[in-house]
Amino acid sequence: MSGSPVDMRVPGFGHGLGEALLVEWVIGVGDRVERGDVIAIVETDKASTEIVAEHGGRVTAHTATPGTVLRSGEVLYRLAADPPPHAPRSEDPVT
Repeated sequence: MSGSPVDMRVPGFGHGLGEALLVEWVIGVGDRVERGDVIAIVETDKASTEIVAEHGGRVTAHTATPGTVLRSGEVLYRLAADPPPHAPRSEDPVT
């Protein structure tokens, strides 16, 4: 992944549940996240669930506000993902 924003989608909730209520954003726009960090809290008919980051990077946008019903597969937030560890960064000199 490059530094350009990537759409991160609402995951499936399992047990035949296709939607959940966005309760809270844990990470704000502009915050950096690492893979596995909690991004948001959602609530299904069955339980409250944490949505975690699939990749590290900087959150560039939220696409929903608390109180919004989210459906699996919808864009939830945008992430300027970190480059892979082996990729040279733009400030690294090329030899």
